[in-house]
Amino acid sequence: MNNRRSSIEVIADMLRLGQAGTTEIMYSANMSYFQLQKYLKLLLQLELIEKVYIGNPMVSYRVTKKGLRLLRSIDNILETLELRKEI
Repeated sequence: MNNRRSSIEVIADMLRLGQAGTTEIMYSANMSYFQLQKYLKLLLQLELIEKVYIGNPMVSYRVTKKGLRLLRSIDNILETLELRKEI
């Protein structure tokens, strides 16, 4: 079985953090800096996360209500797929 995560799983890992800085996201979601930049751009464009300015130049990213709805949907799908794998 392939151990690589799908883009959906990476996005879910990022959204699960709630609010975090770039370094915390990168390490917690186990991704490279290049991947982090790609996903942050996408999640910001889709309004799944928002930038929070906590100082100069410190920036944090916080999941939005739309992001939480997506995360619940992803978790439901992953849970359903896990149950199907056991059969």
